[in-house]
Amino acid sequence: MQPPSSHPAVGPRAETHLDRYAAAGVDTRAGDTAVELMKRSVAATHGPQVLGGVGGFAGLWDASALLRYTKPVLATSTDGVGTKIAIAQALDKHDTIGQDLVGMVVDDIVVVGAAPLFMTDYIACGRVVPERIAAIVDGIARACAATRTALVGGETAEHPDLIAPDDYDVAGAAVGVVEADRLLGAGRVRAGDAVLALASSGLHSNGYSLVRRIVREAGLRYDTRIEDYGTSLGEALLEPTRLYTADLLDVLDGPQGGAVHALGHVTGGGLAANLARVLPQGVRVDLDRSTWTPPPVFSVLADLGGFPLGDVEGAWNLGIGMFAVVAPEAAAAVAAGLTAAGVRTWQVGEVGTGEADDSYVHGAKGVEGGAVRLVGAYAA
Repeated sequence: MQPPSSHPAVGPRAETHLDRYAAAGVDTRAGDTAVELMKRSVAATHGPQVLGGVGGFAGLWDASALLRYTKPVLATSTDGVGTKIAIAQALDKHDTIGQDLVGMVVDDIVVVGAAPLFMTDYIACGRVVPERIAAIVDGIARACAATRTALVGGETAEHPDLIAPDDYDVAGAAVGVVEADRLLGAGRVRAGDAVLALASSGLHSNGYSLVRRIVREAGLRYDTRIEDYGTSLGEALLEPTRLYTADLLDVLDGPQGGAVHALGHVTGGGLAANLARVLPQGVRVDLDRSTWTPPPVFSVLADLGGFPLGDVEGAWNLGIGMFAVVAPEAAAAVAAGLTAAGVRTWQVGEVGTGEADDSYVHGAKGVEGGAVRLVGAYAA
């Protein structure tokens, strides 16, 4: 009989292949712990269409629901969050980045009139910290629930030596569906349509490379309290992206739905470009700056950087996260409905015709669209 000290149950545990893998920088046990921590929040996004639960090689979604469509068109989108993650890492606060990811991905799908069906995510990191990964995924799951999207799968990949131990990046992809004859876009837009602006919650997830440079050159810390914000600098910069999908789908499915002709999500490229790309060639829009006041998060940063707000209209949303191009007779009702739902909405322009000179942005992202420029001065 072996002495008790050498018994496998009480003595030193023999090194396994998992130990060797962990020594090389990949801890699969930590990955399993992260999955256990996130399972409940992910499962909360699942309806009866989701099959198989969490942990399979592939997410499963029962597509028989599409049989009710005459001609279903699938819409897909993929994106990340960008360098806003660097601020989350600096503050060690990771529970809002997931909402930013869903906003960047799912709110692109509703632009064509599609309802999101399901989403998957991908987190690449230098080292799996289960609680951190769970916080990120919990934010993704909560935002998926808010946008009526099932989170059906994901991947957490540990890349030692390629990514610093406490660094990570997130990306995601989603799929939605729309009836072919209800697709939104440039083909529906007409001269005289009203252009509505839907308020943003802040910077959303674009222009953060510029933000971080401004903060660095101003010598500020993210825990510095900014009186105009009423919070610390970091809290203002991490304000999560507003989610528009559910409120817009309610409009599209309601009595005014047919009056909505196009939507434009204000992401990379700023205000004029993201409207121009959903307009047809031959029309133009003058966005009237006097109809709104950019929130303090923008004006404070511009002052710190020493430039006027007009210089960053191609980088920041300046208070507008989405545009809706709507038949003029329905514009007031659509704006009132969205405002009542908690998304302040106002008319910022009108679709017109005529020559558009070089002061206009003509399309964007490879799309030869309409012409858009900003005019006037921002309201005080």
